[in-house]
Amino acid sequence: MTNSNLQIAGIILCGGISSRMGQSKALLPFGNETMLQRVVRIMSNVSSPIVIVKAENQLLPKLPDDVLITQDRIAGQGPLEGIRMGLDALLQNPSKTQAATAAYVTSCDVPLLQPAFVQAVANSLGNADAAVVVEDGFRHPLAAIYRTSIIPVIDALLESGQRRPLFLFDRVATVNVATDDLLSADPELSSLMNLNQPNDYLTALQRAGLQPDPNTIAQLDLLGDSSG
Repeated sequence: MTNSNLQIAGIILCGGISSRMGQSKALLPFGNETMLQRVVRIMSNVSSPIVIVKAENQLLPKLPDDVLITQDRIAGQGPLEGIRMGLDALLQNPSKTQAATAAYVTSCDVPLLQPAFVQAVANSLGNADAAVVVEDGFRHPLAAIYRTSIIPVIDALLESGQRRPLFLFDRVATVNVATDDLLSADPELSSLMNLNQPNDYLTALQRAGLQPDPNTIAQLDLLGDSSG
């Protein structure tokens, strides 16, 4: 689904423990849907199929029937394990994935994600193995395109205890996509605004023109007070 005729799937990681938010970010209400449902809907505009990578025993909201769901094999491995399992799901379900050999990977806590942003990153992949957004020198592993062909490299890294995505970018042909080159697609770079704390959630709701759910805000405030 890019100008190079490469079909891009979408992988959404939602297995984090959400410790700073205080409750599952995937299930947080965002308008008339949950945050995960919103990110799935946005990603569906530019990516097919969509893969959800969850934690073991994690509850998910109702999702479209064509969404693929997988989970981390081992807890605590970080996003590299989630990326690996999402890419593997594309290979394990060829009837649903059609010709998808690469995927844009994001998290479930970016409700202001812009389809044009995803498309712009995808368009930069070319013949590389990965394309990652770089902001002030920081590579965003959850704002990146990965080819399914790099799974063996990820496995080797995980087996050697090298769980940081940075190690992967050093091992495969990677295109660095500067945020300056993405401003035409997403002027405020809201696609990189992930929500870690209650105040982040409130800010995102405000920017989306949505009202917070009073019960949810009460819960988040209480948890925020108890954690200092």
